[in-house]
Amino acid sequence: MGSGGRRSAAGPRALPLLLLLLPAPGAPIALPLPDVDECSLGLDDCHPDAICQNTPKLYKCTCKGGYTGEGKKCEDIDECDNDFNGGCVHECFNIPGNYRCTCYDGFMLAHDGHNCLDTDECMFNNGGCQHVCVNTVGSYECRCKEGFFLSDNQHTCIHRSEEGMSCMNKDHGCAHICRETPKGGVACECRPGFELSKNQRSCILTCNHGNGGCQHTCDDADNGPICGCHPKYIMHVDGKTCLEREEAVEISEGNTTAGADVDKRVKRRLLMETCAVNNGGCDRTCKDTSTGVHCSCPVGFTLQFDGKTCKDIDECQSNNGGCDHFCKNTVGSFDCSCRKGFKLLTDEKSCQDIDECSFERTCDHMCINHPGTFECTCNKGYALYGFTHCGDINECSVNNGGCQQLCVNTLGDYECLCHSNYKLHWNKKDCVETKGPLPDNMSPKVLLHCIKSGGSDRCFLSCSSDVQVFSGTQDAYTLTCGRSSQLKKKQQNTNASSWLDTSAVKISVTFKLNEGKCSLKKTEMFQEGLEEIMPERHNSVMESFHYVNLTCSSGKKVHGPISRLTATREIFITADFELETSRKEVTDTCDVRCARKKTEKRFRKTIRTLRKTVSRDQFRVRVSGMDHEVARKSLKLSELQQSCGVGQMHVGNRCDQCSPGEYSPDGFKPCLPCPLGTYQPEAGRVSCFPCGGGLTTRHTGASLFQDCETKVQCSPGHFYNTTTHRCIRCIVGTYQPEFGQNYCISCPGNTTTDFDGSTNITQCKNRQCGGELGDYTGYIESPNYPGDYPANTECTWNINPPPKRRILIVVPEIFLPIEDECGDYLVMRKSSSSNSVTTYETCQTYERPIAFTSRSKKLWIQFKSNEGNSAKGFQVPYVTYDEDYQELIEDIVRDGRLYASENHQEILKDKKLIKALFDVLAHPQNYFKYTAQESREMFPRSFIRLLRSKVSRFLRPYK
Repeated sequence: MGSGGRRSAAGPRALPLLLLLLPAPGAPIALPLPDVDECSLGLDDCHPDAICQNTPKLYKCTCKGGYTGEGKKCEDIDECDNDFNGGCVHECFNIPGNYRCTCYDGFMLAHDGHNCLDTDECMFNNGGCQHVCVNTVGSYECRCKEGFFLSDNQHTCIHRSEEGMSCMNKDHGCAHICRETPKGGVACECRPGFELSKNQRSCILTCNHGNGGCQHTCDDADNGPICGCHPKYIMHVDGKTCLEREEAVEISEGNTTAGADVDKRVKRRLLMETCAVNNGGCDRTCKDTSTGVHCSCPVGFTLQFDGKTCKDIDECQSNNGGCDHFCKNTVGSFDCSCRKGFKLLTDEKSCQDIDECSFERTCDHMCINHPGTFECTCNKGYALYGFTHCGDINECSVNNGGCQQLCVNTLGDYECLCHSNYKLHWNKKDCVETKGPLPDNMSPKVLLHCIKSGGSDRCFLSCSSDVQVFSGTQDAYTLTCGRSSQLKKKQQNTNASSWLDTSAVKISVTFKLNEGKCSLKKTEMFQEGLEEIMPERHNSVMESFHYVNLTCSSGKKVHGPISRLTATREIFITADFELETSRKEVTDTCDVRCARKKTEKRFRKTIRTLRKTVSRDQFRVRVSGMDHEVARKSLKLSELQQSCGVGQMHVGNRCDQCSPGEYSPDGFKPCLPCPLGTYQPEAGRVSCFPCGGGLTTRHTGASLFQDCETKVQCSPGHFYNTTTHRCIRCIVGTYQPEFGQNYCISCPGNTTTDFDGSTNITQCKNRQCGGELGDYTGYIESPNYPGDYPANTECTWNINPPPKRRILIVVPEIFLPIEDECGDYLVMRKSSSSNSVTTYETCQTYERPIAFTSRSKKLWIQFKSNEGNSAKGFQVPYVTYDEDYQELIEDIVRDGRLYASENHQEILKDKKLIKALFDVLAHPQNYFKYTAQESREMFPRSFIRLLRSKVSRFLRPYK
């Protein structure tokens, strides 16, 4: 309808404008005023949902389409509130000024925007079915091959048993779900949307499952659903699907008695003379125009030259569809996917590298992320196995760790030890003979003896035992003598330890030389040092210590040409002394503290003397009867040619270690090549290893056992026995990747090999069953995952959720070799009994993920492998959820669309997303906390759309 009005009635908004247009007093009368467009000036009072139309001297208000009223007041028309349901065959939703048709799950909206067509779920990834997928109207069902029956998750198949009457037997008679009763019988149940028939075996379909198999309307009856069609359609002979009537007049005649209150706008749409007949011949969308029918196509299609047919556009042909990696064309659309190691972002086109290092439990030690992949590395002393795990290397298993005498393995390291009367060389592997051990009752002493002779002082530090040298003998070193007070306290009784606490004196002093070089080398003994020590002489000072730590370190080089010639630099010598106050000095008038202060005062005087001797190069350290200089103030070129330490040689005026294949028997000769029949694979050694068994080498200076002329060449997985001169297979738990070796390498950590004769560390496997079992979340894992699992292994897990909670399991992927004829398998049952209710069983590889609920409230899980082929295995997470959500959870995990899209499959494989998915599945109300922040959403929009209707319908069933 419309309404009119005069300008004076336009309201207060028009008054200022009218005053401006009126003539002033006495002014001549103007010509007639031009017409004013109240609509464009906003002077009308039409309703916001009305259209204002200007007319001469008037304006007209008309309600917009989808609204009713006289123009100044308009109300929305509810197109859905009539006998035709707005023309929608399923659901009609009224929106302001319009309406929208939607379809039930299992259907898709037809091109006319009103009809609903069945979705063929089997077209996408076989509907998630393990064996056979059969499409039905509004739904689909999985079927199994001969010898298998469908599990409760309605997707996987379980091998039938031929023994006994149980749910595992093929003759249990249940159409859908079989439950075992406490008395040993079976009871049948039906899937959601079905009802158990009177025979207690068959299941009757209801309208709650796939709309009862009806394309349009469904009504439940005793024997099953009765299908109907929308008035615009007629029933097909199959009694389920609906066809459009050939003539629009048939629709008109059939609807004459439908009711006078039927909305005229909807009726006109249904009775259109051209598009109403066979959709005007249009393949998709038909629109009547003044010139006739106009066909158009939805997004993803292009109209052909006949003006009727729609052809799918292959979006992937142009710029790869905008996809970063892979583009797959689909009917009317396309899908982007990413290479392995990347994930699709929420724009469903861009690919982002997956940072596997941000996941939990990716690597045992260190993780390095790379585009599309990652790399695990181990700390020093550990070896990588199973791709991500680190195990301690038993260095002692290979040629005794290179130790000359004893080798002790430790976590991440090893240590060489020596027999009695030997001490460890500075190279930490060889042993040097000593003069013999001190008597057990003799406490090790360290003596500092300073003598004034010829007007100058000379000091030497005499170390009788417990001598250790660290960091070699060049540039820097640390020398310790005696035993520290901490060690002595551990070895003494309580009274002695208490005396050490009160009487011990610790003094540290640092000496600086502006030019010099740390040098702990043998030198001529002071003549005074050859004489018997006589502390009572007035020109002699002697102090006794129980521990000294002497460190020499280099500072910055002196600039100028001299630095290149003499290698002189600023050096620091630090000495830490520990001594005890003599008990003789404690008297009635001077207690322990008093005596200790006297000792400190006396020793500080000795330190002043020591400082002078250090600065004048008159300080020596006596070890094993030989004097060693502590440092050299300056070096002449000729002095650089003096002998190096044992196991070293002169190279470019420096003392370097002997190379592999060489040795140095003492400190006064250059390095020598290993004689015939010996070899040395390491640098800086004092001897060479014999080939053994009378074998000789091809040449002197051999560095490997392969240089020994063995009687047979051993292949990988074997070692050469020098006694029998045969190749022996590496025993279980060891491997050898090289040819011609005389040893096998022990597997790292607690790993072992399946068989003897192994050739690679990848054959070292951890046999421990993996996983973490929690009340709410957890996972099970095959041994050695993600490396290949070991042979002849068996693992069992038990999941017992808290009361009133059920178990949901996701199998992202599982790798079991099919060549073994089910020798390796994973089974999930109620208990260990083979006749108990089985939830899941497989002996094959499936890279397509699947989710399912447990058929029992608790689960007994077993994994078993035989001696045949091996594979990667599995890591299977689970979550427990409130049993009140059982219907919703099963509705979600049994929907084939959850597995149809590759992007949806990747969600079930993404460790971060699976945690979020578990959060939604365990607590459906948390779904909304994700959708409220779609800008930061982890899930693809298609996945959100999939879950929206299910979760909303479950939480708000009456809306």
